[in-house]
Amino acid sequence: MSMSDWPRIARRIRVPLGFVLAIAYFWLARPTWSFIGYGAILIVPGLLTRGLASGHVHKNEALATSGPYGYTRNPLYLGSLLMGIGFAVAARSWWIGLALVVMFFAIYLPVIRDEEKFLRSKFPDFDEYARKVPRMLPRIIPAQIGEPGGGFSMELYLKHREYNALIGSVVLLVALILRMTLLRRVT
Repeated sequence: MSMSDWPRIARRIRVPLGFVLAIAYFWLARPTWSFIGYGAILIVPGLLTRGLASGHVHKNEALATSGPYGYTRNPLYLGSLLMGIGFAVAARSWWIGLALVVMFFAIYLPVIRDEEKFLRSKFPDFDEYARKVPRMLPRIIPAQIGEPGGGFSMELYLKHREYNALIGSVVLLVALILRMTLLRRVT
């Protein structure tokens, strides 16, 4: 295996690795009501960012530059990162936070770079877009690239099944609450 193979491998293992980390997450989590609330302060904007982004992206058909894509080239990953940090806060575990950082740099950063390589080869205006829009941390004012893009599309949101992030987040929060309340009764 060479380093050039890693983005492809990372793309394949990120979801199964997420399930393994979910088991560790519940083992290490020590939630409290206040930390679940603090975590929700990041989880909700993460969900909104992902939801808005999914309603603007026409995968492999057009370069997404409207909506959240005018602020950051990777609003889906930014939303996921916000959600991940929020869930780490809600779990009240430094180990989970450390695992999140390692996973971001080992898995998601190579995947992002590989996706940008693909976008650069597919869309000639990607380089101009990349010069104006940061990879991850968003701009304050959106960049205006090319023709004004369309608005949010609920059809795209549904097509990309982004509602699964909302469902998964609610399930995870309920599971944290159950873990917290059941542990309190046992101790």
